[in-house]
Amino acid sequence: MLKIAVDLLWLRPKKVGGTEFYIRNLLDGFLQLKEPFHLFLLVSKDNKESLEHYGRDERITLLETGVVSANIPGRILWQFFCQNRFLRKNDIRKCFIPVYCRPLLNGGITYVNVIHDLQAAHYPQYHPFHEIAYSRLCWWLDVHCSKHIVAISDWVRDDIIERYHVKPEKITTIYNPITVNREETVPFEELAEKYRIKEKEFYYTVAQLIPHKNLDTLIEVMSRIKERRLALPSKLLISGVNGESRRQLEERIKDRELEQEICLTGFVENRERNTLYQYSRAFLFPSVFEGFGMPPVEAMLFGTVVIATDKTCIPEVTQGKANYVEDPYDVEEWIRVMQNPVNRIGEMDFGVYDQGTLTGRYYHLLKDMFAD
Repeated sequence: MLKIAVDLLWLRPKKVGGTEFYIRNLLDGFLQLKEPFHLFLLVSKDNKESLEHYGRDERITLLETGVVSANIPGRILWQFFCQNRFLRKNDIRKCFIPVYCRPLLNGGITYVNVIHDLQAAHYPQYHPFHEIAYSRLCWWLDVHCSKHIVAISDWVRDDIIERYHVKPEKITTIYNPITVNREETVPFEELAEKYRIKEKEFYYTVAQLIPHKNLDTLIEVMSRIKERRLALPSKLLISGVNGESRRQLEERIKDRELEQEICLTGFVENRERNTLYQYSRAFLFPSVFEGFGMPPVEAMLFGTVVIATDKTCIPEVTQGKANYVEDPYDVEEWIRVMQNPVNRIGEMDFGVYDQGTLTGRYYHLLKDMFAD
């Protein structure tokens, strides 16, 4: 039987973007498995409540560590120097970490890690020095000390192999499970009044408010549409957890006098997000760097045309069926593509993101890696 710990100490509810959706989708998938397993979820004082419902399944036990996830330096130090001892004390020798962070030494514990991307290596200008140093240390430890690595796309896998000269057999690609309930929506009329929008007369995007998401370019696009009075929707909604760029984005929106055209909604619940996916003219995804990128696929599941950049893994994950902008910063190219988008959603194979199938792949991989 698969009996392992799952480290969730990095999880800060509603503050870590796509990685939170990823792990919750994966845990929900485990609840549906028929195969025997027992998971010990390592939780913190401030994320335990949001994970307690998993403990209602007899196959899952929550182990509170005393860590405060919001105290990132404290969490890292505990993980570096105390986690192995905590696991051994609870008679656990196998641990799955769904992100790149891990203890400095194995300490008698076998680890399997997931690397979602090497973002800080590609865009160090967007990260403080201590964050870059920590990321690089953990990636090195993942490569040299963890038994196996999961990459969330082939693009990420190839990136790790090229940068760290990892043997290909040490890394397995498993896509992120994507679960969208098409019935989980709110009446559009509620959002029409709340955001002053009309059906199919607004654009939508979901992103953390951080530089590489390239939201500045969309602001310039909307400014150009307004100035020229183009026959395109002049309304844009941006949903996502806050980031260090929020203030700059707000200032840029104000400078361009786009307060009525662009709305930063902040975090929205799934029901509201799904409705905005469904009723938008198109979903815009200007990011220049992604390890996977779930929002474009989620939008396509609602039948909404996606316009995205062709960078990193985005063409792979959208199966070449979105509308792509070659130069992410070219406002005129964005407008040209927005004027003549093509709908190829009918050609998508959404089965590759199936929660049950992907959870099964994780189960069998972990069972093989942690075999006695």
